[in-house]
Amino acid sequence: MSTRNWEQPPDDLAQEVAAHVAVDCGWGRLIFGQTFDDREALLEVMLQEEDQRRDIALYLRDPHVLVSLAPDELFIDPSYTYRLWFHRYRPAREPIRGVVVRKMQTEEDAEATNRIYHRNHMVPADPETMWSNQLTPTFTYLVAEDGDSGEVIGTVTGVDHPFAFNDPEGGSSLWCLAVDPQAQKPGVGEALVRTLAERFQARARSYMDLSVMHDNTAAIRLYEKLGFERVPVFCVKRKNPINEPLFTPAPPDEELNPYAQLIVDEARRRGITVRVIDAEGGFFALAHGGREVVTRESLSEMTTAVAMSYCDDKRVTRRLLEQSGLTVPRGRLASGDDGDASFLDRVGEVVVKPARGEQGRGVTVGVRDAETLRHAVAEAWGHCPEALLEECIEGEDLRIVVIDHEVVAAAVRRPAQVVGTGSRPIRELVDKQSRRRAAATGGEARIPLDVHTAQVVADAGYALDDVLAEGETLQVRRTANLHTGGTIHDVTAQLHPDLAQAAVHASRTLDIPVVGLDFLVPAVDGPEYVIIEANERPGLANHEPQPTAQRFIDLLFPQTRQVERS
Repeated sequence: MSTRNWEQPPDDLAQEVAAHVAVDCGWGRLIFGQTFDDREALLEVMLQEEDQRRDIALYLRDPHVLVSLAPDELFIDPSYTYRLWFHRYRPAREPIRGVVVRKMQTEEDAEATNRIYHRNHMVPADPETMWSNQLTPTFTYLVAEDGDSGEVIGTVTGVDHPFAFNDPEGGSSLWCLAVDPQAQKPGVGEALVRTLAERFQARARSYMDLSVMHDNTAAIRLYEKLGFERVPVFCVKRKNPINEPLFTPAPPDEELNPYAQLIVDEARRRGITVRVIDAEGGFFALAHGGREVVTRESLSEMTTAVAMSYCDDKRVTRRLLEQSGLTVPRGRLASGDDGDASFLDRVGEVVVKPARGEQGRGVTVGVRDAETLRHAVAEAWGHCPEALLEECIEGEDLRIVVIDHEVVAAAVRRPAQVVGTGSRPIRELVDKQSRRRAAATGGEARIPLDVHTAQVVADAGYALDDVLAEGETLQVRRTANLHTGGTIHDVTAQLHPDLAQAAVHASRTLDIPVVGLDFLVPAVDGPEYVIIEANERPGLANHEPQPTAQRFIDLLFPQTRQVERS
């Protein structure tokens, strides 16, 4: 590879273009095709791609001819290239409020960038490489902060072509635009793209290119709104396991939900055969070495019917956990008579839930008076003939995933909330946030505009048609269930050992190999807890970057562990 002095900018853009340039981005290399004078040399570089990386070659002369030299190794990426000409670009009339875009400043910013890549199912980057790159003028790493919390909620990478290879055209390019799927501030992506464009424009660059998948309609809509135009530039990539969905069509009628797809992708990556039984229900069979296992998402044949029954009935779950010495909240079976009111008087505030059920259906949180209690019990009975009353415990809603009696992931779940703009009614804010959550979860998470949402808003002193002040945050659901728009935040590294021990104890008590245990805790780094539920089919896709799918496949096919880790 050609090397150059990173400390000094090129004096003359008309000077000789550097030869054989490939820059390492941490997730793979950008290979600039116009710096190669023959295809054989370019092919040799492309075949040096490292394992678990995604190299991208672009600005190629006759990309189809290059692919013809190694059709079993290379393919033309099904993406579009868009270009923003800076002499036509106009800044936004008003800044995007509540979002602060700045350069990467610390190694923690690099770690946060990588977390956002994980959450968007992108190839992770080496944080050390990113941090080293940002010290050079070739790379510009920007992060977007939530103006209220200071949390990093978006990222974008820019590459300055004159610094990379003495580009005589004075170009630049945008890569890895990513927004945290749980970000509540609108306009994060636009703020990142505009800031990067304006930085390159200030350097007197001519244009900024980007590559976007042909079916990413939301991103294309944004780019075209900002003035990007299609240009005839094609990308070539290696046929590797990461890129397999791009060059191998999915089996017909296979439309798995994100929870099933995550497992299927991991299985296929290890050479395990997948047979989809019912895509809508998330049922599929995995086969390897003459053995087949049928699963429904993370629920497999290895979970016995007895263990599933333990979790299915919350009354049984409570009794078994309590008998084994674990802490559960005070509770009783709803009777619909004065006994329910007496229990409410004794504990002060209750949660009402169906004895059987999932995804938060029929659950009412924060019941404080007899009238609300009657309505809540009636609603729970509408989902199941038996309903539970449990003492309402204050604390963080913590989900711990245990696979093969080992803690694999822990995350705090928070109820859906919206952020005011000063102009839009709460109803519209809820609708827009619901659509963002649905887009980020493949339609799995939405915020219902129902009586419960209206009641939570009313309890905060608002009506759905009121306008929330700019920057004000409003919780619009009481439960943190992801299917009703809740968000999830990884806390695996902060989990107190006593909580991890309690989770493993619970999994052994229930004799279940894969389980999601719901805790309420004062703090995730403290020992106090109550266990409120056990889920026999936890959504593994909710816990990235933790290796939930990998550990699930380890459990089913332990002989493939070496394949996965090699």
